[in-house]
Amino acid sequence: MLLVASLVKLIAEIVLMALLGKGLVALLAGERRDRNFFYQVLGMMTRPFERAARFVAPRVVLDRHLPIVTFFIMLFVWIAALIAKISVCLEIGIERCK
Repeated sequence: MLLVASLVKLIAEIVLMALLGKGLVALLAGERRDRNFFYQVLGMMTRPFERAARFVAPRVVLDRHLPIVTFFIMLFVWIAALIAKISVCLEIGIERCK
């Protein structure tokens, strides 16, 4: 169970950092962000999670707001995985949790 919680937390961290990077590149590149190589790479990393967020989000949410929705969903997943990891570590003992 500790491995599962750690993996979910790791994936959430990677996606959160990719979404933050994508937002930063979008701010720096402006309208030409779609031609930016790094923006495209970060978009490929976050696309599956944005599609999942589109499935969960209501139709009222615009596509341009989908990265923000994805960010908050992944933040919730990260917090849930962190709580699960802490509870498992308290259950099995801190020494065995390292």
